[in-house]
Amino acid sequence: MNIRRFRVLRETGSTYAEIARECGVDPRTVKKYLDAEADVAPPRAPSRAGSQPQLITPFAPLIQAWLRGDVSLKGSVIYERLVAEHGFTGHYQRVKMHLATVRPLIEAELWDSDDNALRGLHRRFEVVAGAQGQVDWGEEGDLLAEAGITKTYSFHMTLSYSRDPFTCFTSSMDLATFWDCHRRAFAHFGGVPGSIVYDRTKTVIKRHVAPGKAVPLHPEAAAFAEHYGFTIDPLAAYRPTGKGRVERQVLIVREHVLAGRSFTSLAELDGTFTQWLSIRRAQVHRTHGEVIGVRAERDRAALRPLPELPYLVTDRHLRRVGKDCLVWFEASLYSVPARRVRPGQRVEVRASPDTITIHTLHALPSTGSEAGAVSAVLAVHARAAVRGTWVVDPSHWDGLPDGHTRSTIVESPRRSGGPHPAGDAETEKAAPEPNPLQALLTRSRLAATPVAKRALTTYDHAAGLPANSGSAARPATHPASLPSGDPR
Repeated sequence: MNIRRFRVLRETGSTYAEIARECGVDPRTVKKYLDAEADVAPPRAPSRAGSQPQLITPFAPLIQAWLRGDVSLKGSVIYERLVAEHGFTGHYQRVKMHLATVRPLIEAELWDSDDNALRGLHRRFEVVAGAQGQVDWGEEGDLLAEAGITKTYSFHMTLSYSRDPFTCFTSSMDLATFWDCHRRAFAHFGGVPGSIVYDRTKTVIKRHVAPGKAVPLHPEAAAFAEHYGFTIDPLAAYRPTGKGRVERQVLIVREHVLAGRSFTSLAELDGTFTQWLSIRRAQVHRTHGEVIGVRAERDRAALRPLPELPYLVTDRHLRRVGKDCLVWFEASLYSVPARRVRPGQRVEVRASPDTITIHTLHALPSTGSEAGAVSAVLAVHARAAVRGTWVVDPSHWDGLPDGHTRSTIVESPRRSGGPHPAGDAETEKAAPEPNPLQALLTRSRLAATPVAKRALTTYDHAAGLPANSGSAARPATHPASLPSGDPR
């Protein structure tokens, strides 16, 4: 900018000195740039690139070896290993910059050497109305921690043809809750899709198998699908793109329903989603280019009808009865009748979304007036919403000692004549104080020992004394009158 001013002032006839005073520089500087034949750029320092060794350079071969083993290895993991195992002292930013240059080269190298030219690609598919739904879970963390619910989960079902969504929120992902959410989704859509796509979750498949092998289904999942008339379509392992419609729906609900809001109950979460759903259904989807709600009408019309009776799934577990007549399940305790169980007895806990039913393993015959009847149900309780809750029916403890008969009294000292009725205050006040020596003799076992009665002259004769030599002066209770061997 100064050079431009030099030229403008020079064209007006100003001298070098005048221009220097005006611009605040030395006149020789003005002359140097104005006398130059070509445009002169500001001076630049020589580039230092490559003049200083980089701290990451000695570790470059090691990083490349790691990337060839797993090209998706995170920069934070590489930095952590370099520092902990190889003494790297540089900054994490230097590792990121190095990976930005090296990773594309390794990816290209691996791509050229890969026999599977289709790796990383997938087939895009479209379905007809009513043909498919997709299901997924979302973990929403401690949204309801203030209400005592440590973890909150979101259940999502999306109709693939229209992308019409359904979401509900739960505090558990167990078997009974999972299929109860399906019933709620079917009621919301007014029917059942022809097939439903799942991850390989343990509530759907019985165990994992190698790729290409038939997937064994969980018995309850197979029975539920048979009752409602849909096909279970489990994805291959590590293939999230197979249900991208519902995967995207999980993120949309978090961003548009949950973000920036606080909630106090699961019902409030469900109500918030219901209010937002009308906004979602009024939008034009970018993929099929139609309004979601309009396309959903055709999707719902093609769904299978709901059966007359719902299929109720219960999650079954074996537990033991404690000595306190309580059964532990999901960190909560549930009571069973004391008269119908024994300590350590094994029972079956059947968990539904709302209730806990405790059964004996085998039906037990009743006694008394109900002889001949059988009942395997021990207790039915409302399911605890908060872990660590005691769900107890006090009548289950009938007949067990409760401590109401225990009592204490403070008694006054008793007379030597024997015990007196407790609480007789007048008798206790009228009784004279006992003689200490008499009381000692009364309590002693030796007081009841019979003592022989002899004349005093017998002792004089035994001692070799003349008769009447002072016997009259001796006391009547001479120690010699005691039995032989008496300790006194």
